[in-house]
Amino acid sequence: MIDLRSLPAGTRVVVRHRLDDGMATDALGWLHIADETHCVVATKRGLESIELTRVIAAKVVPPPPEPRDRR
Repeated sequence: MIDLRSLPAGTRVVVRHRLDDGMATDALGWLHIADETHCVVATKRGLESIELTRVIAAKVVPPPPEPRDRR
């Protein structure tokens, strides 16, 4: 797992983290900021603040694919 605090803002990431009910979910988007306790990911749904203690896995992902032309 990468250290989110070492990445520059604007890096595209996916962060898997635990929810309050024990289930896990992913946040896919652009890293906004990361400090000693939280990271913030700009997803399609908006900014998502995640406690680093809840992070299960994280990795850098490539940019989204270009939209395809409609036929």
